[in-house]
Amino acid sequence: MLFDTHVHLNADQYEEDVEEVIERAKEAGVENMVVVGFDEKTILKAMDLVEKYDFLYAAVGWHPVDAIDLEDRHLQWIEELSAHPKVVAIGETGLDYHWDKSPKDVQKEVFRKQIHLAKKVNLPIIIHDREAHADIVEVLKEENAQEVGGVMHCFGGDAEIAKECLDMNFYISFGGLVTFKNAKLPKAVAKEVPLDRLLIETDAPFLAPHPYRGKRNEPAYVKLVAEQIAELREMSYEDFANETTKNAQKLFGLI
Repeated sequence: MLFDTHVHLNADQYEEDVEEVIERAKEAGVENMVVVGFDEKTILKAMDLVEKYDFLYAAVGWHPVDAIDLEDRHLQWIEELSAHPKVVAIGETGLDYHWDKSPKDVQKEVFRKQIHLAKKVNLPIIIHDREAHADIVEVLKEENAQEVGGVMHCFGGDAEIAKECLDMNFYISFGGLVTFKNAKLPKAVAKEVPLDRLLIETDAPFLAPHPYRGKRNEPAYVKLVAEQIAELREMSYEDFANETTKNAQKLFGLI
């Protein structure tokens, strides 16, 4: 039993075959997924999907790359949607210093606003962190984000950053990156994170694991992530799958 904690079934890449993609995921043992909406279009599509499929849940938030496009009406809308029984998190939000569409100060302001909102509606936060580890940790600490906690999605930091996030009530989630042969750091961290704070994801359609690297990712491939980390930790695949699923259910308030 697997739980893909971060997937974009609402992406254009699945426009033609989303039902087949979902069916392949179920065949691979994926029993639940969180569909993440990060702008107006993808939030709408995420909500459509969770209304249609009982095993899908949604996260609603605003991506840091598009922070400059956020308006007050969007925040109000996200707050309203957060009351929906199938919305389980706020996000993805955070900081992305790889792209330069939104200035860093604007990203930080929008990030802080979404932390405030998560605390107001008492939902965990899904954190996007690209080339911004130190600033992410600083903002989370300053805003006392540990009150609601959440998940560091597609974690790419070192063990020290992981510990700071764990200390703030955050889970650490790994995706396809951990399967890459040259990904020494993610493999090392995946071995060290306490089992009860570890999650798995695909971020599909992005970041497909080995041997599909460079191709469209699918939630079915979360099984490859689980197999890789179970092997690293010298655990049975079944035990690892069950433990990470329980972690996801706990984080998202599903048990």
